[in-house]
Amino acid sequence: MKRICVFCGSSSGAERAFAGAAVEMGETLARHHLGLVYGGGNIGLMGLLADAVLAGDGEVIGVIPQALVDKELAHRRVTELRVVRSMHERKAMMAELADAFIALPGGYGTLEEFCEVLTWAQLGIHRKPCGLLNVGGFYDPFLAQIEHAARNQFIREQHRALVHVEQQPEPLLRRLFAAHPPATHKWIDRDQT
Repeated sequence: MKRICVFCGSSSGAERAFAGAAVEMGETLARHHLGLVYGGGNIGLMGLLADAVLAGDGEVIGVIPQALVDKELAHRRVTELRVVRSMHERKAMMAELADAFIALPGGYGTLEEFCEVLTWAQLGIHRKPCGLLNVGGFYDPFLAQIEHAARNQFIREQHRALVHVEQQPEPLLRRLFAAHPPATHKWIDRDQT
């Protein structure tokens, strides 16, 4: 079974569309027999996403640090809950278990997790596709920052294309599974010497 790692908020956000997108993503994963790997939480978009996959009889693997379990934030009904020592261990395990990565709306943690796997793809550490579910234009400012960095020669054109963006789960999943991440090195200045 292929598994998709989804990063998303531990809050539901200001717009009802965010919660709807988390549920729709979960339903879509279950319908396509794709397992979910996520941060193991029972609240916010994370909880809604996991519950939707479980309601569709899908596989849900939660990876959560003991410190968050201690705060009673762990989803106890997932298929498998892996409790780890640190956030670093959590991210490494999630990346290892996944075949692709998607970010739904979220805050610092979501952005940091997505940027880390995106950087790993840029560096060639993995060749797994990375996508954004751009619900209601939530990621438009982030995408503008990527374009700004590319115009200023901090991101190669090939690496800018590492970020697949759609507004609905179905087309995003199709794009991710059709993607072939480039095997181009990151360092622009190396080409100029």
